[in-house]
Amino acid sequence: MVSERRGRPLLRCELARPPLRPGQLRIKVLACGVCRTDLHLVDGELPAVSGPVVPGHEVVGRVIEVGDGVTRWAPGDRVGVPWLAHACRACRYCLRGQENLCEAARFTGYTADGGYGEEMVAEADFVLHIPERYDDRSAAPLLCAGLIGYRTWAMAGPAQSIGIFGFGAAAHLIAQIAVAKGQRVYAFTRPGDIAAQTFARGLGAVWAGGSNEAPPEVLDAALIFAPVGDLVPIALSRVDKGGTVVCGGIHMSDIPAFPYEILWHERVLRSVANLTRKDGEAFMALAAEIPLHAAVVPYALDRANEALGDLRSGRLQGAAVLVP
Repeated sequence: MVSERRGRPLLRCELARPPLRPGQLRIKVLACGVCRTDLHLVDGELPAVSGPVVPGHEVVGRVIEVGDGVTRWAPGDRVGVPWLAHACRACRYCLRGQENLCEAARFTGYTADGGYGEEMVAEADFVLHIPERYDDRSAAPLLCAGLIGYRTWAMAGPAQSIGIFGFGAAAHLIAQIAVAKGQRVYAFTRPGDIAAQTFARGLGAVWAGGSNEAPPEVLDAALIFAPVGDLVPIALSRVDKGGTVVCGGIHMSDIPAFPYEILWHERVLRSVANLTRKDGEAFMALAAEIPLHAAVVPYALDRANEALGDLRSGRLQGAAVLVP
């Protein structure tokens, strides 16, 4: 499935097999999660890329061929392909451990073809081991919803009480980790979304309500996964002195002006951009330790536009996964 024009549905196409270069893997796609970033790409909300692209960066696959120089992987291995597809390892960002900010980074399903297909090619150094406890469909959301959720959660720092705004794919996974780590989770949904609030409570949230409601205690931190800039001042107003608000999305609508008073007292507002390989390794180790339940809604590959539509409308609880 190919994105050829911004703002248009994906097209089903037959593409030529790309050549396998040194250091690469050819991978048979077993499952690919549908991420909100894919929706931003298709809807034209991300900077344009040149030429058509195959979306998808929550890829679970089986290695079918290895390129020259690859020693870590062999045909038959199961791998996960995340958003970060390449980093130069030589720029100032890479040298200080921030390869997620690399000037020459490439991203799976955006500036490199992704997993909305039957096969794909990926750099061997940028794919991940997946814990055996997860089947292919359940593992797919771990590759972005889980990874970005993890980086967002980690950026919040130590917290006993944590608010999560936007209870979708990333939120429902990181809420389970937060609960397992003894944190009190407060879930903020669209006002009146009783189903999402019930879902959040079922995952261990001690409170769930609309984003227009006040939780019963002041929060140590808040994570924003909904791409809604209006939530930023709301989240800031809910965190304690010295608290942190982390925006976890790649795209967000404009943040409205807000009084300095709700940022004062050393509150912190920060964003998360992409991920590093260290994030991937740390999160997969955590996912091996904590059994995460990924609420998955499977779709056939040729129903990708339907899956994106369900995500766009808010009809999904959990994560959509394409199965070739």
